[in-house]
Amino acid sequence: MNLSTARQRFHARLISPDPQQQRSAILLLLLAGGLVAGLLVGVAGPIIALGLAMVLIAGVIVLRSPLWGLVGIILIATLLPFATMPFKIVFTPSFLDLAIFAAFGVWALRYALAQETKFELSALGTLVMLFLFLAAFSFALGLQYARPTSNNLRQFMEMILSIALFFVVINVARDKESLFLLARAVMLGGAGAALFGILFYVIPREATVWILDKLARFGYPGGLGALRFVEDDPNGVMRAIGTSIDPNVFGGLLIMVGVITLPQLAIKKPLLPRKWLATVVLLDVSALFLTISRGSLVGFVIGLVAIGLMRYRKLLLWGTLGALVLGILFLFLPFAQSYIQHFIEGVTLQDRATLMRLGEYKDALTLIGRHPMLGVGFVGTPEIDLYIGVSSLYLLMAEEMGLVGVAAFLLTMLLFANMLVTGLRHPHQDQRLEALMLGILGALVGLLAAGVLDHYLFNLTYPHMTALLWIVVGLGVGATQFARQVMENRV
Repeated sequence: MNLSTARQRFHARLISPDPQQQRSAILLLLLAGGLVAGLLVGVAGPIIALGLAMVLIAGVIVLRSPLWGLVGIILIATLLPFATMPFKIVFTPSFLDLAIFAAFGVWALRYALAQETKFELSALGTLVMLFLFLAAFSFALGLQYARPTSNNLRQFMEMILSIALFFVVINVARDKESLFLLARAVMLGGAGAALFGILFYVIPREATVWILDKLARFGYPGGLGALRFVEDDPNGVMRAIGTSIDPNVFGGLLIMVGVITLPQLAIKKPLLPRKWLATVVLLDVSALFLTISRGSLVGFVIGLVAIGLMRYRKLLLWGTLGALVLGILFLFLPFAQSYIQHFIEGVTLQDRATLMRLGEYKDALTLIGRHPMLGVGFVGTPEIDLYIGVSSLYLLMAEEMGLVGVAAFLLTMLLFANMLVTGLRHPHQDQRLEALMLGILGALVGLLAAGVLDHYLFNLTYPHMTALLWIVVGLGVGATQFARQVMENRV
């Protein structure tokens, strides 16, 4: 009996109407799987075996559809953004790398096999392609100043592919249910990240360090040094980091997911069960508060105000009342005074972190002044007294891509915001689309406001935030297209 015949017989028994034959086939399958798993654990160790099993499961899911590949990217970017495989090929691939490559691979394969023939560019796509071209051109131009390492090349390709996910989203999510599936993944992945952040904060520090030490096998920093504190003082107030490691990056993630989720509270048929929504929003807001990220908190409030001014003014009122109640309760918490003092010192430019940022801004403006048009690329600078790196999205982008790059980015975001506003002006709109567009608009405004003080949306170190931003932009463009179709069908 050859292998093909054996496989056919096994498949026949697996789907047989006879329960006894089905049970025997399933038992055989479990025994074979257990044997393989046992051998793998014995040879490679439990951690590597777990990593390989996760990759295998994810690979099978992604191969079904690039849509599930996008869901995987969202969940990895929110829950385990820095996790890497516990082994090295040419470089140590991250979970995010594998998910992005798989999504692009399956998407491209559909065109190669003629399963897909239509390529959607959208009104925003031309500007996105221009921004990608300018980034590649600035990178190539900057090679005259410094020689890139293999890590520089890998990080830059991660960023390029993360931005290009915009095209995958608008070409894969071609019906409303696919769009809503991705939106739910963003909300639930963000809620999971918030839950991790809160748990890591409230459990004993030793327990948090123990968990991070276990994650260290997957590329995470371990030990007490992985924890973050105000003014880097271990005796001071601890900041929530979740699995994002950096509290400001964690805060930016919570702006995005929290503001996108909030409008769901105001509609009759939200994308998540209503009994879950309040819990999800509470997790997002509580975790954001515990990050003690001043820029993120301000960005979240600005995003909420944008939602209230555009639509759902009751939501703005509820948010304001809720903030007042939380603020009053907050005054009675043990570390409240330290938190308030930290915020006041930042506003009055008195704390060390703020003074360091001012120094970074001064150096960045000097670098931009010497290379204003196209920047110095992403690797190094021609001047030994200057460096690439500043805690501001716009200044960092200007350092690397010049004012031309910043202008292309802002023009893209401005056109995108206009598309959302236009979509929201259509009467008799699908409430789910309206809430999604409104949440994305608020998240965009909040993130761009927070970008004045933070750089995670365009930083080679944080490709997951770049990926999430452009996936959300793709979701917004898809929602506006469906909104327009609704209106055209009504006419």
